[in-house]
Amino acid sequence: MAKTKTSPKTLDQAFENISTELLEMFLQKHADYGKGNILSGKELGIAFRIGEKSERLKNLLMSGNTPENESIEETFVDIAVYAVIGVLYRRQQFQKLEVEEKKK
Repeated sequence: MAKTKTSPKTLDQAFENISTELLEMFLQKHADYGKGNILSGKELGIAFRIGEKSERLKNLLMSGNTPENESIEETFVDIAVYAVIGVLYRRQQFQKLEVEEKKK
């Protein structure tokens, strides 16, 4: 995941930078998985995924262990992406809309 090259000067700029990172992560994972895994589990599936990520995060933070695969920061990003997907699902946008095709 690409991090922003310039340091933000305000908290809202920092939030916007992270929002861009969330979009990049969503698009990468969407290209790999598509919508089927979310559509099959619906909102409950999204909640379970967030719960699993949260449990992993709590375990890492409480144990002090260094993760071997996904970093703590990446886990926070995944939780945030799933939360956005949950909002999109609730608004019926995830089900109806598609990712814009990149122009070649």
